[in-house]
Amino acid sequence: MITCYLAPMEGLTTYIYRNAYNRCFGGIDRYFTPFISSRKMNSREINEILPEHNEGISVIPQILTNRAEEFLQITEQIAAFGYKSVNLNLGCPSGTVTAKGRGAGFLGVPEQLDEFLYTIFEKSPLRISIKTRIGISSEDEWGRLITIYSKYPIEELIIHPRLQQEQYKGTPHKSAYLKAQDTLQFPLCYNGDIHSPEDFTMLLSEIPTVSCIMLGRGILKDPFLVHKLHGDLNTIPDKNTIRAFHSELFTCYTEIMSGETPVLYKMKDLWTYLSQSFTAYEKYLKKIRKANNFADYKAAVDSLLREQELLI
Repeated sequence: MITCYLAPMEGLTTYIYRNAYNRCFGGIDRYFTPFISSRKMNSREINEILPEHNEGISVIPQILTNRAEEFLQITEQIAAFGYKSVNLNLGCPSGTVTAKGRGAGFLGVPEQLDEFLYTIFEKSPLRISIKTRIGISSEDEWGRLITIYSKYPIEELIIHPRLQQEQYKGTPHKSAYLKAQDTLQFPLCYNGDIHSPEDFTMLLSEIPTVSCIMLGRGILKDPFLVHKLHGDLNTIPDKNTIRAFHSELFTCYTEIMSGETPVLYKMKDLWTYLSQSFTAYEKYLKKIRKANNFADYKAAVDSLLREQELLI
């Protein structure tokens, strides 16, 4: 059976989301936290990794930095919470991240990346996996990056086979994954554009040896996706499960946030993706986005759930 991970998505796949998803749907083998980017972890970052906020699920904290000293200081703090592994983010294509030479931006300076990896693998108290893109602007960069990665005892390499400049557009370069598979000796995981069972079937037709995938936007749009990929005929998509999932998210965010505005911000982000699982969702999504208070928001969501059917 295919191993499935949930990708870290800033502001979306919080510990609240992970726990609600696990209770309502399940099927994810490993969750990754939104990135930690400073040695001075704030309360939000600490809440993401607190063991009591992640009971019963496998969670890997993710770190975003291009400074070895900072990475090691963060890992020491994470280790104190009982974790055995961390994930290094070399995949985020956001301009605000890459402009600082972090995330996928770090791939543009391979010599510095090599020095960074040498230091953290020599001194880290935790095992290290990496989530990576295949370069900045050219597929030709990938060969050099593979050579660098091959030097280190990477626990697992999660490959999103796109360039940083491509963001999430175009078709993933599956040949890059195949090249890594033929060269590297440690475990690999495929990430990118798996939104349906058909997408997964197409992936296997091109890379039949894939045994681990990371899902992101596909799960947010269709929370039943994992069960479909596993061929689980006992789990039938239904609106009641969606309703229960939404209710738990809404209640939990209301309990930990002050005021209606931050809760609505979180929930509107959720519906940007989840609404696409319903027929004729556009006008309902507009009403959800326009809602300025809980009453209007709940009315818009109830209308969508009552009047439209699941596409999934």
